[in-house]
Amino acid sequence: MKSKTYTNKGEKGKEIGLPKHFSEEIRPDLIKRAVLAIQAGKRQQYGGDVRAGMDYSATLSRRRKDYRGGYGTGRSRIPRKVMLRRGTQFIYVGAVVSGTVGGRRAHPPKSEKIWEQKINKNERRKAIRSAIAATINKELIEKRGHKAKEVPIIINKLEDIKKTKELKDLLIKLGLDKELERAAKKRIRAGKGKARGRKYKTAKGPLIVVDKNNLLQKAASNIPGVEICLVDSLNAELLAPGTEPGRLTIWSSDAIEKLSKENLYYKKNGSIQSTKTSADN
Repeated sequence: MKSKTYTNKGEKGKEIGLPKHFSEEIRPDLIKRAVLAIQAGKRQQYGGDVRAGMDYSATLSRRRKDYRGGYGTGRSRIPRKVMLRRGTQFIYVGAVVSGTVGGRRAHPPKSEKIWEQKINKNERRKAIRSAIAATINKELIEKRGHKAKEVPIIINKLEDIKKTKELKDLLIKLGLDKELERAAKKRIRAGKGKARGRKYKTAKGPLIVVDKNNLLQKAASNIPGVEICLVDSLNAELLAPGTEPGRLTIWSSDAIEKLSKENLYYKKNGSIQSTKTSADN
């Protein structure tokens, strides 16, 4: 499979062969499982206070002639606290146990619960390869709401770009101006998110995949919705946000070359290949 490339000025370049990753079978079920495993690993543990609803005395004697006792009053045997008294007569109200006002919860969330989900290494790498193949499927890309004339988008010497303005101009020349507008639109988030520091949400824009760390990473971070990642640090969540494959992806030619040359996300020498980071773990 071959694809044409562009220069970092937006002009047409030479054709290059695509690695076998782009011919992989698209498996939405595996992609979803890999994304959920990543999201589960990011989830923060939480739980209730072990003393919640139990920080007051609710002892009530059931023996005869005991002061402040409940003997012979016809009350059920649940813990009770005194609300008011008249001489030796007391008015009680249920407390501590679940089902009473201000009582503890019957089954509160436990902070020791493990949210992490496991996935086999072969399946995880298969999911990444499947998500890579989905980046050239125009039907899936359009289903996600992205706007692109042609895919894949491969750019020669993409890493030479150092400024945000240069990157924006390149994306506009490639016909991605509507994509930038869509990603830049901020919408009010409904529900409790507004009270939790998530007043706005931004649509996912293009993912830029490069070969090495450079100033382009800083330039891309200034464009709303655009993310940048090293080719050997890809994971299913970056390629398929929200478990939906087909994210619009811009590749540097060096990243494509490295993907093919090092045979990333495949077995190597009979063992599972390791990468520089654990982003796909």
